[in-house]
Amino acid sequence: MDAFLLKAKEIHTIEEAKALLWEQVPSPLPATIRALELALTAHDGQQRKSGEPYIVHPILVAAITAAFSNDETMVQAALLHDVVEDTSFDIEDLEQEFGDDVSHMVEGLTKIVEIRDVELVPSGSSERLINSALTFRKMLIASIKDIRVLVIKLCDRLHNMLTLDALSPDKQKRIAEETLVVYAPIAHRLGIARLKNALEDLSFYYIYPEDYKEIDTYIKNNAQNLQFKLNAFIQKVKKAMVQNGFDEDEFEIFGRVKHYYSIYMKMHRKGVSIEEVLDLLAVRIIVDEPIECYKVLGLMHLEFTPLISRFKDYIAVPKENGYKTIHTTLFNEEGIVEAQIRTVQMHRLAEYGVAAHWKYKDGGDGVNLEWLESLHYQNESIEEFYELAKSDLFSEDITVFSPKGDYYTLPKGSTALDFAYAIHSEVGSNAVDALINKRNVSLLTVLKNGDIVKIIKDDKVHLHCSWLDTVKTSKAKDGIRSECRARIKESDTLSAYNILATLFAQNNSEMKELAKVLELQDSIHKLPVQLDYYKDVIHKIAEYMGAKEVRFWEFLKRGYKKPKLKEIEHFKFFTNKSLDGVEFDYCCHPKVGDQIVAFYKDSKVIIHHKLCKKAYEKIVAGEPMIYVHWNTTKLSRYRLTISLQNQKGILADLLTKLSDLDLNVVSIELGIHSSESAEYCQIEVESNESKKSLLAEKISQKFKLIEMISLDDAYNK
Repeated sequence: MDAFLLKAKEIHTIEEAKALLWEQVPSPLPATIRALELALTAHDGQQRKSGEPYIVHPILVAAITAAFSNDETMVQAALLHDVVEDTSFDIEDLEQEFGDDVSHMVEGLTKIVEIRDVELVPSGSSERLINSALTFRKMLIASIKDIRVLVIKLCDRLHNMLTLDALSPDKQKRIAEETLVVYAPIAHRLGIARLKNALEDLSFYYIYPEDYKEIDTYIKNNAQNLQFKLNAFIQKVKKAMVQNGFDEDEFEIFGRVKHYYSIYMKMHRKGVSIEEVLDLLAVRIIVDEPIECYKVLGLMHLEFTPLISRFKDYIAVPKENGYKTIHTTLFNEEGIVEAQIRTVQMHRLAEYGVAAHWKYKDGGDGVNLEWLESLHYQNESIEEFYELAKSDLFSEDITVFSPKGDYYTLPKGSTALDFAYAIHSEVGSNAVDALINKRNVSLLTVLKNGDIVKIIKDDKVHLHCSWLDTVKTSKAKDGIRSECRARIKESDTLSAYNILATLFAQNNSEMKELAKVLELQDSIHKLPVQLDYYKDVIHKIAEYMGAKEVRFWEFLKRGYKKPKLKEIEHFKFFTNKSLDGVEFDYCCHPKVGDQIVAFYKDSKVIIHHKLCKKAYEKIVAGEPMIYVHWNTTKLSRYRLTISLQNQKGILADLLTKLSDLDLNVVSIELGIHSSESAEYCQIEVESNESKKSLLAEKISQKFKLIEMISLDDAYNK
């Protein structure tokens, strides 16, 4: 595949492109030839940024699609994928000529990101996340009805990545970043390892050119030595297998150096240099039957010392996308080698994933696409949609079990609460505790591969709002978020009546009746958070009371004071009551930017977190309340713990990148914890960004962020 993609990269003429296509489709159907002829006619005269004829691109996308799928209807759709958008032909023309199947695919492939014309958002812009999220959602929606659309779109992106040299460095980086965060993870979840690896390595080349060059130089300088080690190991394995009853024609072994981006991720996660990455080499042992995989595994563990902590049996417990292979890491005289043991059919599925269904006719049925349907999150915010989807797509997986032996695939770092939501949303909502391997633990306990987990729940919903950033899975995040939104809306509605009752010195129930009369009950929840709405409600009540000449309004005319905006410490209040100071209760710990409520007692304001249990009881009980909002003129302060390579100039680079993120460095402390190859530093910074999760996302794109703590405790004056 690498040689094929390298060949595609070097093709710039129509004749060369056609030759590569017919290599992949040696006996094309008449419809495929017609699709090529129509595409040639439609794109005649169009050019790419590089100056080459535009038609070269769809022909090569079709060739790449054919290499991954062998499905000629997909090849036809790939040839025609830009015709509707960029030429005078419309979808009805294609439907008439090629039928519903091809025309529906082309319709789904209508451009998501137009590389030639779109004004791409600069790398590092705050708009980048939103644009990637929009791209991601459009791709999913377009592919729900027909997964082939997604496969062709990935092949389209692969060819675009092969030809990025024609664009400016800014556009190269921008497109590569989107490829890494949107397209490669989808290729992974579709099980198409060859496509995923190619997209990752190409993106890596443009996003981190210095790191890519470091790895490339090392691998090339050590190529002969690495190949020698690989060959020696393969010969030992072959010898052991033949001596133990395998015929040489019953199995196949091939080795490789791991792809560059996976090496980089190992270096990044462990804070080590490439010289310290132990398992650069991997071999695959392909046999005929699943039972033979276990015989080979036994031989490997008898012949070489296994690193048991790295052993994974994905045949007995497949990955969520259907991937099946035994992974074991072995100590050998030549070093450490990862061995992957699988059958021929498992190999096809691992390399081509969902595309194996078309390429081999029998190889793709094991791919699980339930995750695709589950990505229909019910969120208005595109950022939230992307955040949830990303947690499902990006992570390494672990497998945990219920006491009955049912297994669940979760992202690495998942908690017991993630497991509870994976079972059912109601189990997650009502969870109070967990048993991991029969030991009682918190719901926030991080799960390890192979854990047996039992969830203890009761009959009522338990809010876990402060745990939103701790859980990993989209199902848990979405469940927590929707429950907390429902509680916040309920609290805001009840608080609104309490605030009005306090303002007018009336009974809470009278305010509810008044809201019904004025038809405000559907919008009254906005009152505690929108000052203009609050003022508008006061105005409507005054107008209504004046017109009706209601008795208590006459009383108000004598004793009622007009509310004013008052600022005390961190807070703004809108009230007609005298305020002698602000206090906090012991039960909750609101920080700047948290949602808060204010109770009024003896001319004092008592601040609570809006989701505090005690505050909720007070709200339900109808205790006096006033409108409160944070005074947001202050910068938010955070303490960051960052892992750094022990390299010359690294600190200067760190400070420059922090400045690029508009972070003001208040203090820095080095040498917190170190090994020979990695050091950790603690930095206190100030930022205009009050939402911790958004800032953490930006920082993590540039550094290995170990921990981030908000220092904006509202108790600290």
